[in-house]
Amino acid sequence: MPGTAPSLLVVSAHAGDFVWRAGGAIAAATLRGERATVVCISYGERGESASQWMQGKTLDEIKDIRRDEASAAASALGADIEFLDAGDYPLRETPETVAALVDVYRRVQPTVVLTHPLSDPYNGDHPAAAQMALQARVLAQAIGVANSDGSYPTTDEIIGAPPVFFFEPHQPEQSDFKPNVLLDITAAFPLKQRAMQCLPAQKHMWDYYTSLAVRRGVQVKRNAGPNLGLPVETMGEAYQRYYPQVTDVLA
Repeated sequence: MPGTAPSLLVVSAHAGDFVWRAGGAIAAATLRGERATVVCISYGERGESASQWMQGKTLDEIKDIRRDEASAAASALGADIEFLDAGDYPLRETPETVAALVDVYRRVQPTVVLTHPLSDPYNGDHPAAAQMALQARVLAQAIGVANSDGSYPTTDEIIGAPPVFFFEPHQPEQSDFKPNVLLDITAAFPLKQRAMQCLPAQKHMWDYYTSLAVRRGVQVKRNAGPNLGLPVETMGEAYQRYYPQVTDVLA
């Protein structure tokens, strides 16, 4: 809504997704003094914690580990973080989870939303999270839709229409991911690296997402024009915008 202070909301299926896919965007926002809130719908305790299962950890122990790792990563990025503990593999849409997300939207009042794309043949939890994020965004705009505690929102609690950006999936080609937004995260990348290192349960991802940032950085430079003086070491992240951009000037 016009005049609303910048507020970034990131809806993540699992406890690590927000770091790999959107850590640069989150850090860039907080470096500008903006608020960033991450919601992890699950801990990724069943499907994305293989190293902990192989060490003989219990389900509750693994949840605690992933919660601590994700909390440390969010802190490194300068973001707030919340956990819905809705379970993973499979992550299923439920009225309770959507209602919890509606509460988050109304409390956070996001001006930008980041989440997973709607297609990922390798992990159904990701599009499930995206569907719930989009559904909650619509419901949070409706003054006739109650909060999870049964109360009805005030006019200050309902949200506007924040733009939604899908962050890059792990297998973009197979997910039909065609980025139309390239984000320069060069200044924010050291914070993203620090956040990645908070996730040793998925250490194999560190090099992959560092390399991806380099490749997307090359595309940032190529598409930014030849005279902007972008540094050689430009780092980037790729996004898809879901809803149309509203503007009175084409730029």
